[in-house]
Amino acid sequence: MLAQCTVVVPTIGRPSLDVLLDALAAAPGARPAELVVVDDRPTGKPLEPDRPGLPPVRVVRTGGGGPARARNLGWRTARTEWIAFLDDDVVTDPDWYERLAADLADLPDDVAGSQGRVRVPLPEDRRPTDWERGTAGLATSSWITADLAYRRSALTAVGGFDERFPRAFREDSDLALRVMDTGSRLVRGERWITHPARPADRWVSVRVQAGNADDVLMRRLHGPGWRDRADAALGRRPQHAAVTAAALAAVGLAAARRHRVALAAAAAWAAGTAEFAWRRIAPGPRDRAEVTTMLATSALIPPLATWHWLRGVVQHVGVPRWRGLPDLVLLDRDGTLVHDFPYNGDPEWVRPVDGAQEALDRLRARGVRVGVVSNQSGVARGLIIPDQVDACMKRLDELLGPFETVQVCPHGPDDGCACRKPAPGMVLAACAELGVDQARCVVIGDIGADVEAAAAAGARGILVPTPVTRREEVAAAPQRAASLPDAVDDVLAGLW
Repeated sequence: MLAQCTVVVPTIGRPSLDVLLDALAAAPGARPAELVVVDDRPTGKPLEPDRPGLPPVRVVRTGGGGPARARNLGWRTARTEWIAFLDDDVVTDPDWYERLAADLADLPDDVAGSQGRVRVPLPEDRRPTDWERGTAGLATSSWITADLAYRRSALTAVGGFDERFPRAFREDSDLALRVMDTGSRLVRGERWITHPARPADRWVSVRVQAGNADDVLMRRLHGPGWRDRADAALGRRPQHAAVTAAALAAVGLAAARRHRVALAAAAAWAAGTAEFAWRRIAPGPRDRAEVTTMLATSALIPPLATWHWLRGVVQHVGVPRWRGLPDLVLLDRDGTLVHDFPYNGDPEWVRPVDGAQEALDRLRARGVRVGVVSNQSGVARGLIIPDQVDACMKRLDELLGPFETVQVCPHGPDDGCACRKPAPGMVLAACAELGVDQARCVVIGDIGADVEAAAAAGARGILVPTPVTRREEVAAAPQRAASLPDAVDDVLAGLW
């Protein structure tokens, strides 16, 4: 089973990554097919996580896109049936490999994911701090990707993690709800990890209030009952809103010289803030550092939580369901990737259009597979021979490759084949070769036959017109872009 599993670890280069890698290297038993470490730092010295005992290691970089994008890049570049996600600040048990294999073995087809079990050790010599108690909540959380294995097909079906969640908060719950919306189930396994309560500065509880905007996005996407489905408590947001309203009322009434009423509002704010602070102080160590931190942050959290919630209400209006990136982009050759020299058989005349290399590199950098589908009727017409087509394709690969699939139709328009565009044969063959659902495929070309082939195959077509593209083809195209880079921009923005 582990031979069909890839472990994906997104990281921002924390020292805790070394602790996790040491645990994975020291554990006995069979290894997964691969360990993909996703470096989500904008810059920095390349990571060197390889060490004896680990599975084959591959490092990929996002350039700093956040945890959702990092996980997406990890699973998109993997080719196994299962993807096991681990956070970079957890430690796997010594028998984790063995139990992962047992958890995934013989699962019914309707089970899309298996969650590991989490322990959060708390101090034994003192009461835990507010931050440590919050971290301890991970032990009972549902569908967190600190340790969660998904079928790759389930991730593909829903487009992976929604990258509109910019932080490590709610993006895993959102994915779980979308996967379950397909009719699949998620189960709990018997493997264990330890999630230490890592040290944090005194203002961490203030910064995490930005997650209130993500809660609004969850409601927009999944409706008012999302908390019950995701097993997510409401928390104190209503109380925070009331305390904030009391503070604003006190300021406004004082400015209006209504001092008695302003005093009453201020008293309500003070009482609400004191109650909140005490609820955080009482179960904690109650030392000077913790008490002063709780007093300061308890005054700041209610207005910040309310502000971020209101920001989310404004920001997340009319958001569509996440579609993610396509799994495969197929491109026409002549007129789209390279300048069109009719019936070209000379590799020297294979000349990329402006921006082609950068556009393809951007697709590959996001884990999108890239291929070519090309009509070459010059073979049927006797104008070129197959060896010349092969030589030109080899030159194309040298200039713009690698391509994961190359489909060529040598037939003429009157041959009645199933592969020549606008027939769907080459698109279907490319998808079948790579195991991609046609609905997760985009075809980019310069004439109507390209987008018609996409539609016939159940894929999405984008037309990039050139001077030879007929007006009626432009008018009929379901989606158009001014250039190949613009078409790729649309794909990467989810506009496909």
